[in-house]
Amino acid sequence: MSKDKIVVGVIAGAFGVKGEVRLKSFCAEPSDIANYSPLHTEKGEEYTVKITRTVKNGFAARLSGIRFKDEADKLKGTKLYADRALLPELPDDEYYYTDLIGLDVLDTGGTKIGKIAAVENHGAGDILDIRGPGVKTLLLPFTREVVPTVDLAARRVIVDPPEESIGKEK
Repeated sequence: MSKDKIVVGVIAGAFGVKGEVRLKSFCAEPSDIANYSPLHTEKGEEYTVKITRTVKNGFAARLSGIRFKDEADKLKGTKLYADRALLPELPDDEYYYTDLIGLDVLDTGGTKIGKIAAVENHGAGDILDIRGPGVKTLLLPFTREVVPTVDLAARRVIVDPPEESIGKEK
């Protein structure tokens, strides 16, 4: 997906039998996901979103063109993207994941470690997935202590990882 689209949520599956979906929002204010409609999929499909109610870990929502449970079931796991122009500008110390992916990763001595392959968040905070020569996967917490510098203009981040995490292929 291009940099002009930002992932704002994912369809967690069908909700009920009338074509509603269970929607997980990645927005700072979760209900804002409906404000960025229409949302797009990686396949180029477009959906308008109407939140119908709050459910555990997300929302029940109606997507345009989805009328039956079997149609909603097929969308499970589908990421939903919003046009970047509709999203708010971020403060200097916040970043959209898509802006970080592909940035060079250097240690505090200037040695290149690799590139950011992905940014994950499994509930305890953001994790940078770094890949490069000699480092198949290096996972680092995205904190000020470990990542003191993010320079989007120079397309790089400076990291200060714990000694034991560098130089080991996983």
